[in-house]
Amino acid sequence: MSAPLRPEHPRPDRVREHWMTLNGQWDFAFDPQNQGLRKAWYRPENPWDGERLSIEVPFVYQSALSGVNRQEHCDVVWYKRSFRVPEHMTARRLLRFGAADYEAGVWLDGQFLGSHTGGYSDFFFDITDLTQPGGEYTLAVRCEDRLDTDQPRGKQSYRPEPFACWYTPSTGLWQSVWLEGVGEYYPVDFRLTPDVENGALQVEVTLNERPVNGAVRLTASFDGKTVAQQEASALDRFVKTTLYLGHNPEINGIYTWSPESPCLYDLTIETLDSGTACDRVETYFGMRQVQVWGDRITLNNNNLYQKLILDQGYWPDGLLTAPSAEALKKDVELTLAMGYNGARKHQKFEDPIYLYWADKLGLVVWSELPSAYWLRDSEKRNLMRDLSEAIRRDYNHPSILVWTPLNESWGVPAIQSQKEAQQLCAFLYQLVHCLDGTRLVSGNDGWEQAETDIFTVHDYTAWPQDLDPAYQTEEALLKGAPSGKLLTAQGCSHAGKPKIFSEFGGIAMQKDQGGDNWGYNGAVADQAALLERFGAISRGAKALPGFCGYCYTQLTDVFQEVNGLLDMDRNPKADLEAIRKANG
Repeated sequence: MSAPLRPEHPRPDRVREHWMTLNGQWDFAFDPQNQGLRKAWYRPENPWDGERLSIEVPFVYQSALSGVNRQEHCDVVWYKRSFRVPEHMTARRLLRFGAADYEAGVWLDGQFLGSHTGGYSDFFFDITDLTQPGGEYTLAVRCEDRLDTDQPRGKQSYRPEPFACWYTPSTGLWQSVWLEGVGEYYPVDFRLTPDVENGALQVEVTLNERPVNGAVRLTASFDGKTVAQQEASALDRFVKTTLYLGHNPEINGIYTWSPESPCLYDLTIETLDSGTACDRVETYFGMRQVQVWGDRITLNNNNLYQKLILDQGYWPDGLLTAPSAEALKKDVELTLAMGYNGARKHQKFEDPIYLYWADKLGLVVWSELPSAYWLRDSEKRNLMRDLSEAIRRDYNHPSILVWTPLNESWGVPAIQSQKEAQQLCAFLYQLVHCLDGTRLVSGNDGWEQAETDIFTVHDYTAWPQDLDPAYQTEEALLKGAPSGKLLTAQGCSHAGKPKIFSEFGGIAMQKDQGGDNWGYNGAVADQAALLERFGAISRGAKALPGFCGYCYTQLTDVFQEVNGLLDMDRNPKADLEAIRKANG
């Protein structure tokens, strides 16, 4: 079997010594008649009807890198592969999935392990009692992904074909699958909450079981030097404690995380059983505090002016899945090279490896719930589930400063006056603050804003001199509709809140347009014309009175949407330094 295309450890924020990738070649089959369950395709000895293909996991069948590369829609698909458990996994063994869109059922040697619903969150099964070190087993996965508009889809088309700004759907396994060896007692999850004012880290650890005589040992270090160590008794499965950090050599106390200085502490979490370490996981954390101060946003009590770029996280050959870990790092590096200090990750909860590099290199991230498109109870429950799962998975990343539950009234088209839609926005807003008190919320990014911490505006006016006069005063803006949409929902008040110009630009080049390809407000002829228009509208965004940031559309072309500063292969359309100067 050839080496997998994505062999790296999929969670650099949660590393254990013993693990094994299950990425690579799997057997694959379409199940258009939905007969696989009835015919028990999950049993190793049972043949699959019809065509049996090979697929490269974690790439979906619609992508070129999968090796299947078929774009016709099929509601149900199956995966199967065999693997051998490494001899060194002698304690407990976990089978982990990064993400599977949309519903997944999993079997091991024909025995049902369980299921998971939601296309953007991770899940795992403890397979210790069903496996032995050195044993060989067959894994089967059934994925169901319908073109339903009540499931959070983001930019995945809800038609069989791409159209407008919706792209080819991604069905099935689209993030890594791996086997992990853990101790007899291990953290199922942990939350790390920085307390900058007191120079401390609040740590919450959830164990799989409580050791009879157990504890959790925490060791924090910076630049290889231990700055705090503590043991907390495990009186039940839930351990909560505060780790006070030693001061750095400077007079300003602890090291803090910011785009200018993305300082990260290392943290080792060990589970102790009668004084002996039985599990060890390596992670990290950043000390930062984001707040609203009047109409400003502050980071560690310093004014934060956000220069963001919209980033949809698509690749021509992998769709939602990056071709490599290096490609994810490159996207962060390119964003920083163009003078931006943040990315608005649009309609996608991003790969944890991207978030790792944002943490490490110093890039602010806005994390956005992928939209569903039909306001009914099932949509509401699906949005609540996927948002809460994303907060669980990504809570510890210091780079994430803002959660965005809704975008441009997608899925809530009558939110301007409809009480039900406004209640959903308010619930998602409160859900974020209930689960994550460390970040801000952009409730319905762009216009018709109900409950929100940040007042945001989308406006694709081509030249700054054509921007609506309403931008000159807050009172006119709150009551206005400068891009054709009222910015404030009925019954809501946003006076004095921070304002961010969170979508503008979208410039395409003439050579890229034609057919279904498009940009905003016509196209420019060449690089010089691109830089002229880009520089003008970027300066116009920075000059808006009372605004504390902006977000340019967009980082790359995405299929038919050819308005990126880079093409879809990440080749710059203009000189990066010139773009950086315009953002200076």
